[in-house]
Amino acid sequence: MSRIEDYALIGDCETAALVGLDGSIDWLCLPRFDSDSVFAKLLGGDNNGCWLIRPDEQHSASRHYRPGTLILETTFKTDNGCVRLTDFMPPKVNGSKIVRIVEGLAGKIRMCTELVVRFDYGVTVPWTSRLDDGALSAVAGAHMLVLRTGAALRGGSEKIVGSFSVEPGQQLTFVLSYQPSYLPVEAPIDPEEALRETDRFWRDWSGRCNQEGPYSDAVVRSLVTLKALTFRPSGGIVAAPTTSLPEQIGGSRNWDYRFCWVRDATLTLLALMGAGYYDEARRWRDWLLRAVAGDPTQLQIMYGVTGERRLTEWEVPWLAGYEGSKPVRIGNAAHAQLQLDVYGELMDALHQARCGGLPENERAWDIQCALLHHLKSIWTEPDEGIWEVRGGRRHFTYSKVMAWVAFDRAIKSADEFGMAGPVDEWKELRAEIHDDVCRRGYDPKRQSFVQVYGESLLDASLLLIPAVGFLPPEDPRVTSTISAIEQDLLTDGFVRRYDTGSADDGLPPGEGMFLACSFWLADAYQMVGRHADAVKLFERLLGLCNDVGLLSEEYDAPRRRLVGNFPQAFSHIALVNTAHNLTHAEKPFEQRRGSTTRRLSTKLNDRVGGTHE
Repeated sequence: MSRIEDYALIGDCETAALVGLDGSIDWLCLPRFDSDSVFAKLLGGDNNGCWLIRPDEQHSASRHYRPGTLILETTFKTDNGCVRLTDFMPPKVNGSKIVRIVEGLAGKIRMCTELVVRFDYGVTVPWTSRLDDGALSAVAGAHMLVLRTGAALRGGSEKIVGSFSVEPGQQLTFVLSYQPSYLPVEAPIDPEEALRETDRFWRDWSGRCNQEGPYSDAVVRSLVTLKALTFRPSGGIVAAPTTSLPEQIGGSRNWDYRFCWVRDATLTLLALMGAGYYDEARRWRDWLLRAVAGDPTQLQIMYGVTGERRLTEWEVPWLAGYEGSKPVRIGNAAHAQLQLDVYGELMDALHQARCGGLPENERAWDIQCALLHHLKSIWTEPDEGIWEVRGGRRHFTYSKVMAWVAFDRAIKSADEFGMAGPVDEWKELRAEIHDDVCRRGYDPKRQSFVQVYGESLLDASLLLIPAVGFLPPEDPRVTSTISAIEQDLLTDGFVRRYDTGSADDGLPPGEGMFLACSFWLADAYQMVGRHADAVKLFERLLGLCNDVGLLSEEYDAPRRRLVGNFPQAFSHIALVNTAHNLTHAEKPFEQRRGSTTRRLSTKLNDRVGGTHE
C-alpha cells in the first residue's frame, strides 16, 4: 500500500484519479467525483481495482507536473536506462478518459501493465470482450470502460495484463474511456492531440493567476488543485476526491469528503478573487445560492456537486480500509446536522462577493433575509459545531461567533450596498450575540475563549475570532487565546483542532494535526504583528507538501506522514489565503473583517460576466 503522500492527482474537472509513485492508479470514481469507484485499491487491495504501468525490472521513480498543468510526468530509471510515463485526463467532452503515454528516453526498458476493473466500489467484476477494432471493453450494468492501446494484452474479466519494451524515441499510448454501456461505443481520440489540448487548457487557466513573489509556485499548484476539484457543470468544489482516508492510521475517523461544504464558502471566494479568478468565484457563489435555496429551516452544511441534499451514509463491508482503517464510509451523515456557523459563512461569502465586485445575483438578498429571519430564532440553540461532532449538541463558542458574523455582514451589506432590511433589529441581535459570546464563551481563569460555553477545553477555530472581525487583533482576549492555543493544541509546532482525548465528540480519540488550523495560526500571528513567527510556520507547512505540491487534510506528526482525505481543498484554500496574507497589500483577513473594502473597476465587472472555462 502506498503512503498517501505517494499519490498525485489527475482529473478532468468532473472526476479525478490518484496515481501512485509506483505507476498504479489506485482510485477513480466514474462518471463524477461522488460516483461509485472503478479503482478502489486505495481502500482495499489489487482485487478492488487498479491500473498499473511500470518497468518490469528494478527501478527508481521521480515525477513532476508540467508547470501550471495537471499533466503528471513520472520518470522511471533502471540499470538499463529510463522511461517516462505521462498521465492526464483531457477536459471532458463526452465521457471521462485517462490517457497514459509511455516514452523511451534511454536504453531498452521492459515494461508491464495490469488492469483490474471493479465497478461498484471494488466488488463487481465486469464482462470483458474484444470490440471489432481490437479495443477491449469491460461492461457491468450501465457502465462501460474501453481500453485502446498498441500493446499486446491478455487475460479477461479478472485481470488484463501485458508486457512490452520501449527504446529511445519509441512511445506507446493507452487510452481508457468511460461511457454508459447502452450507448454506441465512442470513436477513439488522438492521444497526442489530447495531450496538446490538455496542456493548453491548463496553461491558459493557470496563466491567469496574478500571484507573484516567493510562494507563487505553491499558490499556483494549490489553485490548479482547486480547479481540478471543481465540478465544472455546476461550479461546486468538492472537499476532496476521496472517501475514508483516515485521520489516524488504523482509526475510525474516516469520512466521505466528495461533497461541497458551505463552510468553505468565504475562504474559497477570497482565495479565488485574491488570485484573479473572478469567473470561478462567481460560479462558486451561484452554486451556493442554488444549493441553499428553499425553506430556510432546511439549510444543510453540505450538498452534492450539483446541490443534492440526500447524502445517506453507509459502510462498505468488503473494503478493508486504508492500511486497515475501518470502516469505509460512503455518504456523510453530518449533512443532517445543525451547525450554526454555516449561516455566518454563507452571509460572509455573499457579502465578500459584493465587496469583490461580483455581479449581484437577483435571488441572493431574498435568500439571505429569509435565512436571517430563521437564524434569529435558533442562534441560542446548541448545535454540532464546525467539527461535526457526533457526541450531541453543545453551545459551541465558534458557532455563536459566526451567528454574529451573519447579522454583521447583513448590516454591512445594507450600509455599503443599499440592501433593504430590518437593520435596527439586526443591530440589536448582533449586540446581543456579541455580549453572549464574551460573557459565556470566554474563561477569565484560562484567559482564553473556550470551545464550549462553561467548559475549559480549547478549539483551534477560535483563532478565527479576529479574522472574522468579532474582536480586533490587538484585543488582549485575542492575544491571550492565541497563547493558550499555543500551549494546549500544538504538537511539533502544528495545531490540533481540539483535544480528542478529552472532548466528548462521540468518537474514539486520536487524529493528526489539522493543516488548515495550522495555517490559521500563521494568519493569527500575522494579524497580531508576529510576522517572523507567521513566516516560519507557513514555510514549515509548505514543507509538508508532497513532491508534487499536494496536501491532505491532516499531518501525523509522530509518523511524519500525511493523513486524511487527499488532496484536501480546505488545506489548499488555507495555503493560498495565508500566502496572500503574508505577501498581498490587500490581505484576505483584512478584507474579511472589513478593515479594507475592495472596489473593482467597471472593466473587471464586465470581465466577470464572461466565462473562462
